[in-house]
Amino acid sequence: MSTPATGGRFQTAATLTHESAKAALDSGLSRIAAGATEVDCAPLTRFDSSALAVLLAWQRAASARGAALGVLNLPSGLVSLARAYGVDTLLSFRH
Repeated sequence: MSTPATGGRFQTAATLTHESAKAALDSGLSRIAAGATEVDCAPLTRFDSSALAVLLAWQRAASARGAALGVLNLPSGLVSLARAYGVDTLLSFRH
């Protein structure tokens, strides 16, 4: 689940795993539909490959609205996982 948008930004929860992915996806899609253009992953400390799927889905949703979704503070472990899966170039992230 994500916290409320502040301006055009929302945050991930501390955990984004298979168990929480559907709720996180839906929450983020709502934020993006409302105009959010950035997601802050600073709270994210526990994750698996589901987090990558959610981030990519959020980016696709923003793109479909004609916007880009910036991904901020992606944990280094998730960056490594994205590289291992070969999807790091698909994510627009900044540390």
